[in-house]
Amino acid sequence: MQTDDARWLAAAAARAERARPLSRPNPAVAALVVRNGIVVGRGWTQPGGRPHAEAIALAQAGEAARGATLYVTLEPCAHRSERGPACADLAVQAGLVRVVAGMEDPDPRTAGQGLARIRAAGIEALCADDAPCAQSLAGYSRAKTTGVPEVTLKLALTSDGFVARLDGSSKWITGEAARAHAHRERARADAILVGGGTFRADNPRLDVRLPGLEERSPLRLLLTRGEAPPGWTAIREPGQISSLGLQYLFVEGGAATGEAFLAAGLVHRLLLYRSPTRFGVGIAAFREPGPSGAPAGWRLADRRQLGSDSLEVYYPEGNERA
Repeated sequence: MQTDDARWLAAAAARAERARPLSRPNPAVAALVVRNGIVVGRGWTQPGGRPHAEAIALAQAGEAARGATLYVTLEPCAHRSERGPACADLAVQAGLVRVVAGMEDPDPRTAGQGLARIRAAGIEALCADDAPCAQSLAGYSRAKTTGVPEVTLKLALTSDGFVARLDGSSKWITGEAARAHAHRERARADAILVGGGTFRADNPRLDVRLPGLEERSPLRLLLTRGEAPPGWTAIREPGQISSLGLQYLFVEGGAATGEAFLAAGLVHRLLLYRSPTRFGVGIAAFREPGPSGAPAGWRLADRRQLGSDSLEVYYPEGNERA
């Protein structure tokens, strides 16, 4: 890799956020065309999955792409589609001198073939195995290789570890800043899930109420043995999420639902919005919390203040994501 490759890939990974989750069923990818240290083209996957990021960036660059480097968070696709050309072919036709991909595409239709096709045309092409790019595509990678989406469990809890009082009342434990951050996380998910208890107690809307992001409100799932109301999809058990074609699932649905997903090994990131409020007694967030207040076996990766509340981000021990 050259000196600036990591910097440009990190910039592309940050831009890929604009594509998520509207790019589904395709991954949220971003691309930059850089010539002499100047960005001459930029793009990200459009709603519904097309056009791809590379197609937009190369079209924007036009003739300026000749002699330039294409930075893209995911290997350019090698397969042709009725919806658009293969991005590896577009890269060859553009007159680039280098292509740097953040990670190889796990889709077997590409899986190294995109970069190989570009190299066969005499263009330098490499896979950087870049951590920010891999993290930006974590849901896509997991879904493509395992069939299971990247699952985030979110809980709002008191400083003494309760999500509700014994009578089930708990509405808005946290303040406005924490709730706004949670809505931002909703906007990054394909679907959001609650359990039957939360649904009956709160009748939640589960939409995104941040100005400009309303269109990113996710699909609504209900964990229940019964029927789902109009506008909702019922699933009977956590393992059923593998049949829904999701990349990112946001689970908000209370202690029992969280425990069910944790017990099934289907939580990959944990967000705890912790209020300074104390209940003394109530419904505990976790059946067996560790010393940090999170379940045993989870590592604190980040902590930040959100008004009077705090956000704690956990990953399973052994997961090296920051």
